Amino acid sequence: MQDLKGKTAFITGGASGLGLAMAHAFGEAGMQVMLADIERAPLDAALAELEGRQIRAKGLLCDVADRKAVQAAADETVAEFGKVHVVCNNAGVGAGGAIGEVQPADWDWVVAVNLMGVVYGMEVFTPLIRSHGEGGCFVNTASMAGLISAPGMEPYTATKYAVVGMSEGWWAQLAPQNIHVAVLCPGFVRTKINQSRRTRQAQYGGPADSVVLPGNPVENGIDPERVGRRVLEGILAKDRYILTHPDMRPLVQGRFAGIMAGFDAADASPALAGMDYKTPAIGV
Repeated sequence: MQDLKGKTAFITGGASGLGLAMAHAFGEAGMQVMLADIERAPLDAALAELEGRQIRAKGLLCDVADRKAVQAAADETVAEFGKVHVVCNNAGVGAGGAIGEVQPADWDWVVAVNLMGVVYGMEVFTPLIRSHGEGGCFVNTASMAGLISAPGMEPYTATKYAVVGMSEGWWAQLAPQNIHVAVLCPGFVRTKINQSRRTRQAQYGGPADSVVLPGNPVENGIDPERVGRRVLEGILAKDRYILTHPDMRPLVQGRFAGIMAGFDAADASPALAGMDYKTPAIGV
């Protein structure tokens, strides 16, 4: 998609952080935006701020862990703007802890929002983008935690690895239909991800205090506005992986080196010697 002017973007988690930064970048490129968020007061504040920037924007409450809520949000967006071209499945929460100490409800919560919220966004909006035939783009927010694993963040990491893998598969499925799928993998950004328990739904234990990480890496992260502009660049360039922290390259290279070492060990394995098997092509 090279011409975004006049087109519509739908952004979950849009009232603050990365979502609002995307709205800024998209609006400055001439797009109109629908912000979806689980919190009313920040949503109202974000809409007022966008209006001050002369960006056409609307907002709605949406719990992305609820498929029906995502469908209702999509219906409202189409009713308001007619078509949707860019969907940012961005809403996310964080939880972690030592092995055996993460509460079952926290596992359920993180999976429901970070993983299933992306699934619902993809499944609800894909037919809507197909229907207008003008092409489109999904940007699914994962994390550098979708490429490397930090001990103690396994629930979060599991969902972000899943978002990366699902996005890669959806990219292959939808590219022939002129629908691009990108995955956003930022490192630490100054958002409220460490305060995400403030919005934890009742079925997962209700609101709770913020998590304080050693060294306050979230508070000391990069400006979300940079990420918003980077996402816009990625959409225009049809990047599959939208990265924001080039200094983290060695960490990813280290992980891949370990995987390649596993292949080397398999090549030299007596247990596999003489095996005459060829894996069929799987279309990646």
